[in-house]
Amino acid sequence: MHLLSDEAMQAWGSALSQQLRAPAIVHLNGNLGAGKTTLVRGFLRGLGHAGAVKSPTYTIVESYAFTDMECFHFDLYRMADPEELEAMGIRDYMHDKAVCMIEWPELGEGVLPEPDIIIDIEILETGRELQVQIVNPEFQQLVDKLNI
Repeated sequence: MHLLSDEAMQAWGSALSQQLRAPAIVHLNGNLGAGKTTLVRGFLRGLGHAGAVKSPTYTIVESYAFTDMECFHFDLYRMADPEELEAMGIRDYMHDKAVCMIEWPELGEGVLPEPDIIIDIEILETGRELQVQIVNPEFQQLVDKLNI
């Protein structure tokens, strides 16, 4: 799927928020500046979050509470060892009412559970290209609802 602007990325994230329900683990792959945080910002805005949404590069995780779910936005870019996730209690974040959006998931390999959805974002001269892989068949309905 080709998205021409940051606004389009946020709009797609917002559309995803209307379809994706907890529990869910979403891996976000892409180079620096690809739009991973922009997608998460759109997702959170779609759920009604009006405050700032910044990349948790230094804090590793930011949490956002909603009436019927929590969203945890992880950025593992600065992690030196996947075992840091165990030390911070990663499994406590992954509960039945949680959607976990994880940037740089490869840096948590061996500790992170398998994702339900993988979103690859590639930077192009004219926007971004999204490739969405549904890993968990329970989320297959997203393919039709989001025109994936």
